[in-house]
Amino acid sequence: MEDKKDLIKNLAVGKIGVVATDTLYGVVGSALKEETVERIYGVRKRDLGKPMIILISSIKDLKLFNVEISKAQVKKLKAFWPGPVSVVLACPAEKFFYLHRGLKSLAFRLPASEKLLKLLKETGPLVAPSANLAGQPPAQTIDQAKKYFGDQVDFYVDDGQLKAKPSTIIVLEKNGEERVLRGGNGRV
Repeated sequence: MEDKKDLIKNLAVGKIGVVATDTLYGVVGSALKEETVERIYGVRKRDLGKPMIILISSIKDLKLFNVEISKAQVKKLKAFWPGPVSVVLACPAEKFFYLHRGLKSLAFRLPASEKLLKLLKETGPLVAPSANLAGQPPAQTIDQAKKYFGDQVDFYVDDGQLKAKPSTIIVLEKNGEERVLRGGNGRV
């Protein structure tokens, strides 16, 4: 088990690990470090064309990704967040190709977990796909995550058994219109 200082330090230098998010265990790493993101794709055997959800600590964090949001979008985001709703927003910046994989949009979630928000305020945005190999069920325990990843990740933080659904994913247009891509834990 990592203490908070070690966890923050490890994430700051680009390490990856399995931690509890507000929904499921996730394989987390800095969203602002391309090599970290690529490593997570490899460890999870994730489809390279499929972007990952990014956890943020504030709506202001969207600026780090050159995401511009309209007043209508801000109103909707304040209704969804904090909570288990991941929101897909336009992100045309080419420098974030390693995150958007050419789709020019990214999914963000501002979690309700105070513990996770405190971590995000220290580490900055984290990619956080569920802790499983592509096509396998998400790990509900650290032991299950260890069976998937073994020593391919740098650390594990055990928060007991987690049995939540994954987040709801919606696309949110500039005019505030929304479209559900995946039903899940959050209500829209």
